[in-house]
Amino acid sequence: MRLLHTSDWHLGQSLHDFDRTYEHQQFLDWLLALIATEQPDVLLIAGDVFDNANPSAGAQHQLYRFLTAARERMPHLSIVIIAGNHDSPGRLEATSPFLELFDAAVVGHVHRCADQSIDVERLVVPLKNREGAVAAWCLAIPFLRPGDVPRVAGEGERDPYLAGVAELYRHTLAVAQSRRQPGQAIVAMGHCHMAHGKLSELSERRIVVGGAEALPAGIFDAGIAYVALGHLHLAQAVGGRDHIRYSGSPLPMSFAELDYPHQVVCVEFDGEAVAEIRPVHVPRSVELIRVPKTHASIDEVLPLLEALDPGATAERPAHAHPYLEVRVRLDAPEPGLRARIEAALAGKPVRLARIDPASSRSGDAPASSAMSLGDLERLAPETVFARLCEQRIGGDPGEREALLGALAPAFAELAIEPAERASA
Repeated sequence: MRLLHTSDWHLGQSLHDFDRTYEHQQFLDWLLALIATEQPDVLLIAGDVFDNANPSAGAQHQLYRFLTAARERMPHLSIVIIAGNHDSPGRLEATSPFLELFDAAVVGHVHRCADQSIDVERLVVPLKNREGAVAAWCLAIPFLRPGDVPRVAGEGERDPYLAGVAELYRHTLAVAQSRRQPGQAIVAMGHCHMAHGKLSELSERRIVVGGAEALPAGIFDAGIAYVALGHLHLAQAVGGRDHIRYSGSPLPMSFAELDYPHQVVCVEFDGEAVAEIRPVHVPRSVELIRVPKTHASIDEVLPLLEALDPGATAERPAHAHPYLEVRVRLDAPEPGLRARIEAALAGKPVRLARIDPASSRSGDAPASSAMSLGDLERLAPETVFARLCEQRIGGDPGEREALLGALAPAFAELAIEPAERASA
């Protein structure tokens, strides 16, 4: 059996108010071509399909047009989608009756039975090969909120959320093991922040639930052949375990991800075991440019912008022109900064996405005034607080850490998506 693992498409996302429909469509077209070439049996999409819980009609159209085209090209293709923390679980699952016609399973949230026990059976999905036979079983676990996990008695001081997540994976694994036949592999999916996973500060919302920021790799039993993760945008293996992987996002979601190697992961199975894990590079359809690499004075930056030559991009339509971030070091307020930068860029086939000023007093650390509303939305509340403390009161780092610790419960509450807080 061969599967493709991808995640964190964030359809509908804009980069500093620039629409990215073109880039997302270029990726989806590329993925369709890859499916035709690789001939996978299974496609796993590990959450954050959309960038927000109320995606535009255009973003939804992109998803469902892709799924339809994928099945037309590969009639035997099985598809499993789980919801991420950006997705609306109900919106994703509303299309389940339609997607079942395409042999696609969507798991948006954890369902409960009449007695309030978790419907674990629904989280275990059979994966079929091109002959239509079940070749593996998938533990399809979406982004988990505190109410989604079982309560575990007798855990003492252990975090109840971590204990509940581990228990849920144990329950689903037991169901999969009871159904599997010899030679059938077990695959797990999840959308979460794993311990030691590398995240980009301006792109990923830190998931802090129940006081626990990151899950240990040990929650995945040794009997699980491959773990397909979503949430972190940098493609990476977790905890030195090659079979526990984030596929990463297919596009850079911010300038913090300018140098990320974007990919999908192709996994080959030989019976119950993984035979090969092979990353496949995703080409970047629109470049991100940062000028200069480190902050410099405006008098140093303007000549660099005037000499900027994006090359062949001049022949492309405007929606394919590179995004530009300009880094400027300021000794004092500069009211005409943007106008001077735009004048230096006049006629050049680039899109000025972001001006990133830094105070000369703090080296290359970005000034708080440089941050856009989009940047602030993606920063963790504790990061904003820590920066404010450093700017306003300075003081001993240990004192700031104590303040952060005291406010940890409030930060955990803020980690819940706005739509959830409104309905709570």
